[in-house]
Amino acid sequence: MIRMALLSESTLQKLYSIFSKDRCLIDPASLEHYGRDWTKHFKTDPSAIVFPMTTDDVVSLVKLARSEKLGLVPSGGRTGLSGGACALNGEVVVSFEKMNRVLEYNEMDRTVRIEPGVVTETLQNFAKDKGAYYPVDFAARGSSQMGGNIATNAGGVKVLRYGLTRDWIASLKVVTGAGDVLELNKGLVKNATGLDLRHLMIGSEGTLGFVTEATVRLTSPPKPLTVLILGVPDLASVMKVFAQFRAKLPLTAFEFFSDVALKIVTSHTHLPKPLSQDCESYLLIEVENTDDSTEAEILETFEACVGAGWVTDGAIASSDAQARDFWRLREDISEATSPFKPYKNDVSVTVSKVPEFLALTDAALKKGYPDFQVVWFGHIGDGNMHINILKPEGLGDDQFLKRCKGVNEVLFEIIERLEGSISAEHGVGLVKRDDLLRTRSLEEVTLMKAVKSMFDPDGIMNPGKIFS
Repeated sequence: MIRMALLSESTLQKLYSIFSKDRCLIDPASLEHYGRDWTKHFKTDPSAIVFPMTTDDVVSLVKLARSEKLGLVPSGGRTGLSGGACALNGEVVVSFEKMNRVLEYNEMDRTVRIEPGVVTETLQNFAKDKGAYYPVDFAARGSSQMGGNIATNAGGVKVLRYGLTRDWIASLKVVTGAGDVLELNKGLVKNATGLDLRHLMIGSEGTLGFVTEATVRLTSPPKPLTVLILGVPDLASVMKVFAQFRAKLPLTAFEFFSDVALKIVTSHTHLPKPLSQDCESYLLIEVENTDDSTEAEILETFEACVGAGWVTDGAIASSDAQARDFWRLREDISEATSPFKPYKNDVSVTVSKVPEFLALTDAALKKGYPDFQVVWFGHIGDGNMHINILKPEGLGDDQFLKRCKGVNEVLFEIIERLEGSISAEHGVGLVKRDDLLRTRSLEEVTLMKAVKSMFDPDGIMNPGKIFS
């Protein structure tokens, strides 16, 4: 792995010649701030932080990195949970926060060309001002950047209806590890001329190249939305309710969280509990009101679920403010659990295997780790669950981390048996790197490494991420 514990004076001067001293920082506070993402378990050690403003800046940096053997780590909003933006071995961190312009809006094509540092919520608001809609959405919308979303193929809470980031990227401009500039697809809807390298870049975590521009597709805003929270008596009821609502109604989201999660969030936010009685689990459901019959269909479906014993209580948001509060109960879980130093897992199986996964995992954790408090939540409608283990009081960080590695063995064995994924939407990064073969075959990983060597012949692009 590329390692530079300390930049030489001559290399630093070469960086200054590209970025100037105000866009090349080496002070300890900047190194600490920009050298990591939300992952808590790594000791970071970057050599410098640089801030490109143009594609040419990135090209010049890559050429310098090749000649000086510098590792480059891309940095966006640093909201990732896989260690994908952590610099551990003296790499230069490439922050795209200054490349944050909306460059062009095309009303006819309903696309917007942006730089990678555009914040997700900024793009959503831009689309809204144009009478359009960017539907990829998640709790970190206010700080995540589009370059990072593309690098990890971000999903979020609307995947059930609108798909992943991949589904909304019309074209990319990318600087590869060889210093080449690729313009991929150029906004075309149909383009049957060989391999679509755009999709190879999406989800590659900056290991092949760095995105410097993206053309993003927009769509029509949804019709008015109804948000409801249902209480369910057991995990087995969750997917039965999902099947009933999916069959009857135009769902835009179907989210799940445990009673443990709800109690932590309400304590942290002081939001009121949504229901009069405690339930084992809760479902947050969002439905698009496509016609006048939708509201009646929601009530009819709810009553059918109550009658079947799958739902014990429920509430429908009566205002936009209450709908926002309902969403906060789900989206504020990560923030509310942060003081407990949770060990996070982000996994997925096919939707049909969710009930089996929930049952197997719940039983295994209760049997093997009865002293661990587990916070469950996730995008249950697309098979993606988040499992957060809270650190018990009195247990040291190192000991806690070691025991959580044992949890991984149990969890990943179940995932492997059910042919799921050890990372649904946060990427592999450093956290899941050594377990990649749980999800991908040896033949696939061998091909991935070969592809990386073609795009990044010197191994400078986000070295050590996804695979060693």
